[in-house]
Amino acid sequence: MEGLVADVMSNFWAGLGVKVLLVAIIAPTSALVFGILEMKISAHMQDRIGPYFVGAFGWIQLLADGLKFFQKEDIVPTDADKPMFKLAPVLVLMSSVAIFIVIPWGPGVVFGELDLGVFYVLALSSVSAVGIIVAGWSSANKYSLMGGLRAGGQLIAYELPLLLSVLNPVIMAGTMNLNGIVEAQVAFGAPFVVVQFVAFGIFMISALAELTRLPFDMPIAESELVMGYFTEYTGFRFLFFFIGEYAAMFGMMLFGATLFLGGYWAPGIPDSIMPLAGPVVLMVKAGFLVLVAIWFRWTWPRLREDQLQSLAWKWLIPLALLNIAVTATLKVVL
Repeated sequence: MEGLVADVMSNFWAGLGVKVLLVAIIAPTSALVFGILEMKISAHMQDRIGPYFVGAFGWIQLLADGLKFFQKEDIVPTDADKPMFKLAPVLVLMSSVAIFIVIPWGPGVVFGELDLGVFYVLALSSVSAVGIIVAGWSSANKYSLMGGLRAGGQLIAYELPLLLSVLNPVIMAGTMNLNGIVEAQVAFGAPFVVVQFVAFGIFMISALAELTRLPFDMPIAESELVMGYFTEYTGFRFLFFFIGEYAAMFGMMLFGATLFLGGYWAPGIPDSIMPLAGPVVLMVKAGFLVLVAIWFRWTWPRLREDQLQSLAWKWLIPLALLNIAVTATLKVVL
């Protein structure tokens, strides 16, 4: 069996097809799992029942919703820029799915290892921002446009502290290769979060803002903008945004777990079983961070736009710069 797998993966096109298939499965599966978890957890926090009718305890509610969206009519507004309107959800979804390519799931277990893996993930977040802005502009709807402009301002503001927080584990590891960062944490003997808890906190706050989740969901803000930048989207195009949101959240938390929590590595696990145990360890860590993001959404109120911008420019960016200076100084001295 191992020989067959090795033969398949040694062929470029067969290996590429297997990797694309696996990535294509991970994205909608993560959206399905974490979507229903959010519905259940939020119901528990608000003393509600939550979904309970479709399937056992309502666990296939989102699958039924997905099938429903595929049956709905695909409506494009008359005055919309049709090519851009149709392209926007694809950009958002593809940028979310592409994050999984460079995440190391175990020693040598990675879909595509890049020496500039950190740069690759950060670049993809900009592609997602472009998709959101295009969706808002091309919809020919004032609420969508306002949502897109808000998203643009928010994502530009919070990409800076996100980038600056990520530089700390890069400085400590001396590489932008994600597998190399995990190996540096193994050599360090502890996850980087032990000494980089400030950078980790900045990363989590910035990641939630990049994902436009509460308390940073100003681009959507249902009470103000109907549904923000995807107000005019229906059917499977709306579903693309939904899958992209949860896939991006899972991908970003995988990224954070790799940088700060040791990735697939955990103390006490023998190297011989790490290729099998590594993916489980990584998903447990990322799943915990996703649960934290869900908890934040249903606990904190939405920030005002001025509060959102002030938090980034007055607090997170200066703190991140100070943390980089301390990390770089200690790296040179020690």
